[in-house]
Amino acid sequence: MSYQFKNITVLVVESTRAMFDLTRSVLQTFGVNQVYSAYGCDEGYDTFCRVNPDLVVIDWLEDPNNGLELTRRIRTNRNSPNPFIPIVLMTGYSQKKRVLQARDSGITEFLVKPFTAKALYQKIEQLIERPRHFVSTENYFGPDRRRKREGDYRGPDRRTPDQPVARPPEERAVEAPRLSSAVQKAKEIKERRDKGET
Repeated sequence: MSYQFKNITVLVVESTRAMFDLTRSVLQTFGVNQVYSAYGCDEGYDTFCRVNPDLVVIDWLEDPNNGLELTRRIRTNRNSPNPFIPIVLMTGYSQKKRVLQARDSGITEFLVKPFTAKALYQKIEQLIERPRHFVSTENYFGPDRRRKREGDYRGPDRRTPDQPVARPPEERAVEAPRLSSAVQKAKEIKERRDKGET
């Protein structure tokens, strides 16, 4: 089943206009109508705060970690409108060291360039079907970096139980989860956190 993305807003932070145009074209084939652009860390953060999108797609950028710095800002800056927002980092660098750096900055998904429309769609589908719990520690705030959950672990640092298994496609057809509803839930959590209720 394909999802309806016409009501979501996406911010694409890229280093070049050509890559932004390509990414926007792919998103539009998915039905996304509102795609905003930015071309650097500072402009990306300002646009993120102004637009408050439902999804952010960030390039690694230059110097050399600006994409990672932008991710950290979104996750930890006091003025961030939504530190829980899903972030997909796109990069031509796929070395393990880079993947770990990206993971530790707080990205939600990692996509290697050159990417296909199918690969980007699968990343967005992953955000909907298998949303990740957020972790807050002294040195990290972002999605749980562990992809696999061991259900039998009972130690002192045990986190929440496993997430429910995704519903079969025939059930999803009745009521498909929406990225925007997940974002709304994240905003509600942030509001409670800001008020000191959590």
